[in-house]
Amino acid sequence: MVILNKIYTKTGDEGLTSLGDGSRISKNDIRVEAYGTIDEANSIIGIVRSYTKTSELIILDNFLSSIQNELFDLGAELSTPSQDENRKLSISKSQINRLEQEIDQLNINLNPLKSFVLPGGSAASSFLHLARTTIRRAERLMVQLSVKEKNSVSKESLAYVNRLSDLCFVAARYANQTERGGQGDVLWRPGKTKKE
Repeated sequence: MVILNKIYTKTGDEGLTSLGDGSRISKNDIRVEAYGTIDEANSIIGIVRSYTKTSELIILDNFLSSIQNELFDLGAELSTPSQDENRKLSISKSQINRLEQEIDQLNINLNPLKSFVLPGGSAASSFLHLARTTIRRAERLMVQLSVKEKNSVSKESLAYVNRLSDLCFVAARYANQTERGGQGDVLWRPGKTKKE
């Protein structure tokens, strides 16, 4: 159990932070960037959830509740430099499988895409697109970390963030179809504003 009695410690005033194993590293280290970006994505999902309490979107709220907890676990995994395969808080194949099932469940009634989708539409959809792009950035940082420190990021964690960005995309489409009265996606119209 975590107990936080004092929020400021002054230990980071010189640009260093503590990792899960107690070691200290620079706040600009790729590891800190990776788990910080996961935290950023989690915060955006918190914003999304403020728009998914309606009966039409409660399915998204339930999915996102689990995801927020898993992102905290992933952040804990990334903040621990140990290469131990038996980390307590690590992403599992079953969590990846669940994301795939949720994607399929949301996607089943969506119209096939015939164009790229612009981020926008309803508030929930717009913030889901923001979460998606932030998760993609986290994925790129995690790949960089895994190259820098071999075996420092599990293959399950990389697969999880890849699938999570897919879920956010499909969830954004689902939110637009549900909240915009079937109007659906905001589609890209190539060259729409180009003048000859």
